[in-house]
Amino acid sequence: MPDAKLKKRAISSFLRTLATAALALFSLSAIAGQNPCAEVQEGGVAYTVCDFDARKSDIRLFLRNETGETYGDFSRLASELASKSETLVFAMNAGMYAEDRTPVGLYVENGRLLNPANTHAGPGNFHLKPNGVFWIEGGRAGVTETTRFLKSRQRAQFATQSGPMLVIGGRVHPRIHEDGMSEKFRNGVCVQDGHIVRFAISNRPVTFHQFAGLFRDRLHCRDALFLDGGSASALYAPSLSRHDRFMPTMGPIVGVVEKAAR
Repeated sequence: MPDAKLKKRAISSFLRTLATAALALFSLSAIAGQNPCAEVQEGGVAYTVCDFDARKSDIRLFLRNETGETYGDFSRLASELASKSETLVFAMNAGMYAEDRTPVGLYVENGRLLNPANTHAGPGNFHLKPNGVFWIEGGRAGVTETTRFLKSRQRAQFATQSGPMLVIGGRVHPRIHEDGMSEKFRNGVCVQDGHIVRFAISNRPVTFHQFAGLFRDRLHCRDALFLDGGSASALYAPSLSRHDRFMPTMGPIVGVVEKAAR
């Protein structure tokens, strides 16, 4: 029996190593300019993960067009960019918003502060402290707890506040419990090495703990941020022929843009 147990553990360890190596290869291929998105499995659940290098990819946040109208959906944003000879190659909703589609918390676009940070107490996922900020500045990016971000006076070309943090310093948020029962579609983001931005969305409803486990155990992120969930969780990934349209009008959108081929 001891030999059988040791053999089982060895096989399990090998499979985990193989899965980690496969994900690393996927990440490298995405950074090299191949398909940035792939489906991965964790705990019996399928997720879509899209990797971009902030040093090479044009990652932006979008809320309103030049006339002040909220984009609201991926199609409208893609069309607007196409009119400027740009192509939307990836997009995802980028944090929580009010009924009028304005961001609930901090929102910076093209270096302009459009909405201040929200540090108030309150109900709902956003206020499950600590929450955090996903930010981009030049070729750098990060996910930082809100209080730390504000104290650091970090400059950001783009920034969006959401919550809760899923993973903090390699540990699951202390108020996200394994016995949580609420299952929803969920999407989030983490940043590795200061420039590798990893976006993830569940392909079926999952609990907060399951989603946090994806970032901690499979993607090996030390800090990860929940962006949104339920009907507000959506993905635009032409490389996977995916364009989620089942949700109502959304607020902030994070997108990756390329110059259109001529």
